[in-house]
Amino acid sequence: MSQSTITVKGQTTLPKAVRQALSLSPGDQLRYVILDDGQVRLLRTRPVSDLAGMLRRDRQAAVSLDEMEAAIAAGARDDGA
Repeated sequence: MSQSTITVKGQTTLPKAVRQALSLSPGDQLRYVILDDGQVRLLRTRPVSDLAGMLRRDRQAAVSLDEMEAAIAAGARDDGA
């Protein structure tokens, strides 16, 4: 288990194991999520630009909006909706 000490200014150094687990580099930003039971989750934030190409699949043709809408409508009919 990793731990660190809080300075009088409220600062701390993240242990190397934590930085590695979150793939952190200097300048990265963190988000702290406080859960109802008092636990805190530490998350690395990512810029929206990191999402570019995330859904791309090699050797799979792009689908048009019309094709997507037709597939959604067909799925809705199959579910009895």
